[in-house]
Formats: sequence, C-alpha cells, structure tokens
Amino acid sequence: MKFMGTIKLRPLLFSLLVPIGLGGLVGMILALTGQFSDYAELFKPPLSPPGWVFFVAWTLLYALMGISSYLVLTADTPVGTRSDALWLYFVQLGINLIWPVLFFYFDMRLAAFLWIIVLIAAVVKMIVSFWFVSKPAALLQIPYLLWLIFAAYLNGATFILNG
Repeated sequence: MKFMGTIKLRPLLFSLLVPIGLGGLVGMILALTGQFSDYAELFKPPLSPPGWVFFVAWTLLYALMGISSYLVLTADTPVGTRSDALWLYFVQLGINLIWPVLFFYFDMRLAAFLWIIVLIAAVVKMIVSFWFVSKPAALLQIPYLLWLIFAAYLNGATFILNG
C-alpha cells in the first residue's frame, strides 16, 4: 500500500469545519425557527426514520465530505485538476445548504424535490471529478450520494402525501 504522507492539521480542520459548520448553522437556524417541529406534523412515507437519525446521518456525512475534500485539497495532482474538483465540491455544498431552507422553512416540497435532483446530479459530477484526483476521496462521497437518493424518496413521498 502506498504511503499517503503526513496529515496536515490546519487544512484538515478547515475541511471538516466548513461542511459541519455550515450544515450545523442551517440546522440550528431551522430548529430555532421551529421548522423541524412543523415537519413532525406531516404524513410521512414508509421507511421514514426517527428525527434523531437525520442529525446523526448529516453529521457523519458532513464529516466524510470534509475528509474527502481534504484528500482532494492535499492530493499530489495538478493544481488545476484539484481546483476544478473543489469548485464542484463547493457548488454542491451550496446546493445542499439551500435544500433544507426550501423544504422546511418555505414548505416548498415540490421545489425541494426538484432541487435535490439537481443536488444528486451535482454530487455525481463531483464524485467523478474527485475520482481523477483521489479515488478514496471519491469513494467517501458514496454514502452521501446514497443518502441523497433516500432523501429524495422521502422528499417526494412527503410532497405526495401532504399535497
């Protein structure tokens, strides 16, 4: 197995804090405005997990995203290739952070469903881009992609069940 080098602490912490911090901030704002309690009143589709699962899942997924972006940031590949991949990463992260605002704050379930489809496409594109920079970084994004597909199911079904 090829030695990956030493861990660069500052870039790693930055890479972890960006998605966890931004995701946590959006979640905290939505929680403080009571948006999650409104969701509890909706009809939910089969396979809907309890509320605490979302907190755990998103925290883990944001951590994996951070580690993945760190691997791309510190990869031994041309700067342009890394920059392109990281640009896609930040674009999808921005798209990701808008989804809960559409779904929870504005109650725009259909728009949120269409938005999450755009997010899934952006994540697929990002994973492909990461693959050419760091295969482990790309593979760390697979749980995120699978969760988004599951979230799209929950979003779409919630829209259908609640009109």
